Amino acid sequence: MTETSSQTEQLVRVIGNSVELPITVLPRSSRNTVVGLQDNRLKIKISRPPVDGQANAACCRLLAKLFNIPASKVTVVRGHSNRKKTIRFEGLTPEHARKILKECVQG
Repeated sequence: MTETSSQTEQLVRVIGNSVELPITVLPRSSRNTVVGLQDNRLKIKISRPPVDGQANAACCRLLAKLFNIPASKVTVVRGHSNRKKTIRFEGLTPEHARKILKECVQG
């Protein structure tokens, strides 16, 4: 198993029929994109400011698109007003989450 595979394996936390991922959000960026892994977190850039939940909502939409699930199934469970957040994906299998993360990180 490669170092990247090991890192993506450790990111995915199973909670019942949901998956949680730790992320770091960089608001007010030039575009919405996944940067990669940093400090055992998925790092993403969001163009929206961290005002009135705008960055959180944009983050959930970006991750829903990435994992191909409805945005209503993606929620911030910890870190609502912090750059370091925990995101929950309802109905996402850990296998699918790991596969997408590996593809995303490897380019």
